[in-house]
Amino acid sequence: MTDFHRIRDLREDNDMTQTQMGKILICSQSAYSDYERGRADISAYTLIKIADFYNVSVDYLLNRTDNLRIIPYFFSLMRSNASRICLFL
Repeated sequence: MTDFHRIRDLREDNDMTQTQMGKILICSQSAYSDYERGRADISAYTLIKIADFYNVSVDYLLNRTDNLRIIPYFFSLMRSNASRICLFL
């Protein structure tokens, strides 16, 4: 299982408690704590819900990128691949 330290960091940065996040995700505080500690797998649905709540990408939550925001990351990919994209238009 993965340690989801970023969901803990985001929660703490936004002055939220595990209980509050549990209510948002419709789970108990202990279930949410298990997510943060990597004791329980997080479903894709729950990851998307967390990402949407904090306005970050799921890739950020999964440590696949250090880019917090979805849009700047998407546009940076488009800029770096612009010549490839134009070939298909």
